[in-house]
Amino acid sequence: MLEKNVTLSLQGSVRGAALCIPAFPGIVVLGFVFGTVAAQKGLTFLETVMINSLVFAGASQFVSMEVYREPLTWGLVAAMIGATAAVNMRMLLIGASLRPWLGPVPAWQTYPALYFLTDINWLLALSEYNKGERDWGIYLGSGLMTWAIWSLAAVPGYFAGSLVSDPKVFGLDVVLPAFFAALLVPLWKGKRQTVSWLAAGAAAGLTWYLVGGYWSIFTGAVSGALAGAYLND
Repeated sequence: MLEKNVTLSLQGSVRGAALCIPAFPGIVVLGFVFGTVAAQKGLTFLETVMINSLVFAGASQFVSMEVYREPLTWGLVAAMIGATAAVNMRMLLIGASLRPWLGPVPAWQTYPALYFLTDINWLLALSEYNKGERDWGIYLGSGLMTWAIWSLAAVPGYFAGSLVSDPKVFGLDVVLPAFFAALLVPLWKGKRQTVSWLAAGAAAGLTWYLVGGYWSIFTGAVSGALAGAYLND
């Protein structure tokens, strides 16, 4: 069911931007490390900034860098596109869950705004929506802030990222997972969420153990969605 009283305000956008402040350390470190990885792969500074800001795909950027090598061929480009698409497939499900809120919003506003969709501002927006918030500036503001911090973080990482090439040394790799876990708590509504979350966690954990890398994001998202859909039937 689509909401009828959806609004968009500067105040809501500012509040959305402020809500994602606790995630800043994780965003900065991951963006920093991506800058380092891109430099080590031989990308120019301009190429690194453009990939980080225009692709804006988080984990799938690291996956594509694992595939990337010189010389760059059409087959390699296709593999990178496929890897990025596979890991980001979860965005189809995440975006669909925002339809009750963004459905009434004019298309010329909705589709550009979806460019800024991430796991972080999706969780923030959905959490606030379930509390009764109908100002979608919460989603837009948090998305814009996440994009800005992510884009800027790659710059120092490109030049000096080797100093923090492994965020685990400082324990910073747990900041984003902890932030996500805290946001998930108010979204729990009973059996359906419990089973789907357990399915997602089990699939992601198994994938991480068997394959490694970032494919666990994709398998976890799909498994959780299928489990939730099955329980809803």
